[in-house]
Amino acid sequence: MNRNTNLKFANAAAQPSNPKWAEMIKRRDEIYSKGNDIRTEFERDYTRILHSLAYRRLKHKTQVFFNTNNDHICTRIEHVNHVESVSYTIARYLGLNVELTRAISTAHDLGHAPFGHEGENIIKEISKKYLNEEFWHEKNGLHFVDEVELLEDNNRVKNNMNLTYAVRDGIISHCGEVDENSIFPREEAMDLMLFDSPGKYQPYTWEGCVVKISDKISYIGRDIEDAIRLKFIGDKELDVLYKIAAKYNHETINTTRLMHELIIDLCENSSPEKGLRLSKSSLNMMDEINKEFNYKYIYKSERFENFKKFSSLVLNSIFEELLKLYKSGDTINNIISAKTNSNILNNEFFNWIRQYCDLSDIKSNELNENSINHNNKKIYGRLENKDKYIRAIFDFISGMTDQYAINIFNELIQF
Repeated sequence: MNRNTNLKFANAAAQPSNPKWAEMIKRRDEIYSKGNDIRTEFERDYTRILHSLAYRRLKHKTQVFFNTNNDHICTRIEHVNHVESVSYTIARYLGLNVELTRAISTAHDLGHAPFGHEGENIIKEISKKYLNEEFWHEKNGLHFVDEVELLEDNNRVKNNMNLTYAVRDGIISHCGEVDENSIFPREEAMDLMLFDSPGKYQPYTWEGCVVKISDKISYIGRDIEDAIRLKFIGDKELDVLYKIAAKYNHETINTTRLMHELIIDLCENSSPEKGLRLSKSSLNMMDEINKEFNYKYIYKSERFENFKKFSSLVLNSIFEELLKLYKSGDTINNIISAKTNSNILNNEFFNWIRQYCDLSDIKSNELNENSINHNNKKIYGRLENKDKYIRAIFDFISGMTDQYAINIFNELIQF
């Protein structure tokens, strides 16, 4: 395979000639225009994502290993950059829309909680207990880009991001296993709110499918590299890894080698007729590394136990502290009262939550003119019931970075 593109998927790419095009670029609301804009619809989505606060916070969120003082350990934003790079290479070679893969890749993990998947598990447990609902980062990511993240328009009024359907779909459908039956995009442009579990539906576009595979290609080798650096695995475990490599005719297994080999293999074996697929050998190797090596020696390592306990203590403490502020029929005023004479947490929670509440009948000196510069959906209404208030807490906590959550916790335990 050479450096030239073969464009096998060019006729199926996200472009105006595609029968799905109108659905792909559909937005939930009209988007404000710039008369001299030279960007395409997906490029506009990409820059909106890049400018969002949720994207900026990814640089301080755990990917797998919590290590805020080690600059060489992969964070969530670095993982996102890897996915963008891998998906770009694949999409460009196959003739797909690289602007769409870039936008989906950059946004695909915006819904991740602090402390990585462990933080997600903790919020999931709390959500199940209090709301009897599942929390999962793909759906939370869609919720963030649809209803939480805000950007200023030309008049300095904050609005919801209002991304295209294809990008929103790519966010909520990016997880799930890659099996030997290959990946094909689904045909129907279904209501994304009907997604009720991760991995249940394939993406609507080939580009979304590329990001889904690129996600796995991107983390499998990098997790091993970080585990070696942090001494989660040593010579004994590496001997096991080298045996796996030899089994598939590789001298070694590392981040760049794995990415390169899997990208080439995918491009050589995929077609619109056969789907996006790896060879049987590469698929087996990826599964063996991920499911039999990474899970055993990394993800299920006993060394994560203290991290899990710490993460649980931090996030549960913050949740319980904020839950105390609920006051049936008068929660907003109660939060305002707590803000005026209390800790950083209550102040920050108030400053954040007022953007999403209907404050039209609240009389308080704590509300200033900035409140009227928001034209976004008031997703929490007037916090008129406890369920709505708990969802507000989940949004606040899931948007936190690791260090921010720790700083809040440290304040809570000071006397």
